Parts: sequence; C-alpha cells; structure tokens
Amino acid sequence: MFKSVFTPLLVLLTVITIQSKAQVADSLRHRTDSLYRVDSLRRIDSLVKLDTIKIDSNRLNKYRIDLRRFQLPVVVKPFKVEQNLVPVGMLDYKVSYWRKWITFGVNVNQAAFTNSWKGGGVNSLALGGNFDFKTEYKKSPFDYTSELILLYGKSNNKGQGARKTNDRIFFDNKIATQLSKRWYFFGSLDFESQFDKGFQYDDVNNTAPLLISNFMSPGYVTESMGFEYKPNKVWDIRLGTGTARQTFVLDKTIALNVPTNYGVPIGHTFFNELAFQGVVAYDKDIMTNMHLNARYALFIPYGRSLANIDHRLDAVLTAKVNKLIAVTINATALYDKDTSDQIQATEALALGVIYKFP
Repeated sequence: MFKSVFTPLLVLLTVITIQSKAQVADSLRHRTDSLYRVDSLRRIDSLVKLDTIKIDSNRLNKYRIDLRRFQLPVVVKPFKVEQNLVPVGMLDYKVSYWRKWITFGVNVNQAAFTNSWKGGGVNSLALGGNFDFKTEYKKSPFDYTSELILLYGKSNNKGQGARKTNDRIFFDNKIATQLSKRWYFFGSLDFESQFDKGFQYDDVNNTAPLLISNFMSPGYVTESMGFEYKPNKVWDIRLGTGTARQTFVLDKTIALNVPTNYGVPIGHTFFNELAFQGVVAYDKDIMTNMHLNARYALFIPYGRSLANIDHRLDAVLTAKVNKLIAVTINATALYDKDTSDQIQATEALALGVIYKFP
C-alpha cells in the first residue's frame, strides 16, 4: 500500500522539478539577452559620446599658420588692350579660268650604206613631227575647249624620192553650258584636212604616181549641236543630234584619179549633208610614263542607207623614256564608203624627242 501511494508522488515531484528547471533556464536566457542589449546600448552611447566631444576652438587657433607671411611677393601689372593698325597691301593675285597644254615632238630615222656593203639596203632619211595644242576656258556653267592637232612626216629613199608618211590637220572647237553634274548642252565646229599632196605609187610597173589628195581635197567642216556626257576627266561623250558636214574637193583634177571624188558630185567643189554624229574621247595615263589618247567618231547621214555610215578611230600611245625621249605610236582606222569600199588603216611607230608643257 505504501508503494502504491509513493510512486505517484515521486512522478509528480519529478514533473514539478523539470518544469521549475525549464522556468529557470528561460529566465536565465531572458536575463542574458537583456544583458547583451544593455551592453550594446552602452557601447553605442559611448561611441556617440566620443563623436560629440566638445573641443575648444580658441585653443586650436593658436596653432594656425598665417600663410600671408610666407608668400613670395607678386607684382601684378594692369592689363591694357590697345588697338594697332597693321598696314595690309592688296595681294596681286588674279584668277585665271584658262588652261593650256602643248605637246611637240620630232622624230628622225636615218640609214646609210656604202657601195661595198653586201648585206643589202638603201640609203634613207625619214623625218616626222607632231604638234598638239589644247586650251580650255571653264567658268561654271560655261565651258569652251579648243584643240589643234598637226601631223606631218616624210621619207626619202634612194631611187624613190621623197614620199609622204603622215599628214593631218585637225582643229576642234566646242562651246558647252552645264545642265547638271555630268550633262552639258554643246555646239561644236570641226575642220579636217591635210598639208601636202598625196600620191598613189606603183613600184611594180614603175608608172607615174597618181594624185589622189591635196590641201582641202578632201577637206571637212562639221557643225554639230546636241548633248555631252562627261562622267569624269577621262571620258567625253558627245551626241550631236543636229549635225551638218560639208565635204570640199577644191582640186578638180582629183576626180580623174578618184572616181568617187570623196562624195562630192563631179564638177562641184563641195557637198553638204545632215547627219547624227557621236564622238567618244578617252584621255588617260594607263601606266606609269604611258599615255593613251583615243577618239572615235560616228557619222550617220540622214536619208541614206546604213552602208554610208562613217567610222573613224584615231589613237596615240606615248611611252616616255625620260623627260625628253619618248616612243610614239599613231594609228588610224577609217571606213568611209565615199572614199573606199574597204577599211582603211595606217600606223606609225617613232622614237624621238617630245616636249610637253606644262
């Protein structure tokens, strides 16, 4: 009976003891947290007090240094602005809208043999010259260009006499006004002929040479107006929608040797026809010390068959050896049914002195 009463009491006491210990632990925990909070607040207060310590500024003034006593003396001068007149003379400059180019060349070819020379050959002397003058006046929108080309050459072979190797006169004048960046409206006047008489030789039958050309026989005067396209300084394209050309044969004896008489009716001295003309010019340094100048002219007469369309291509290739010596190749291809039913061509290669200005 004692055991039955004691056991529940023991369990009750154990439970009470555990609860009391838990309460004590909680109270200790609360006290510890409060102590930590109090300590942290004290530290913050101490820091605040340290940051807000009062200092007597009058005492600090005793340790200040007066910088004015140690500065170097600086002399400040008053700044004055005065007006000075500088004499300026008028510059003696003039604006010129003219540009000029001159090219002059002379070519000589000579060969001589003694009577005892068994290798064969004939004494010969050839002389040729070319002159090219070009001028341009350009003041927007007005543009004027003029070019004169003169070619002449002669060769003298022993036993054959003097014979012409090259002969041409070409004078081109053009006036244009600018319509847009690359298009112009132009009017031009061209003249073309030769200096000397031209003969046809027959060395096989040893017959007398035939006179087939002369000065102004033939001679051509062409007036044209239309539109010009210049994309750059290299290309120049003319489209002459309104073109008239007069063909002159002043020497009436040429009709005896040239049946076509260059398109001029027999007994007359000139013939006029209207046509469309196209001209393409190319002028550029294609390589170092090598220059190409080419001009192609197309002439389509109105009211005639397509077989009467004229084509002419002139090309001059100049290769400079140095400032004075140069190799020049002149080539011309021509198709004109009034002159011949076949394509005509000529070529000349020369080494000589050439001068260009500027």
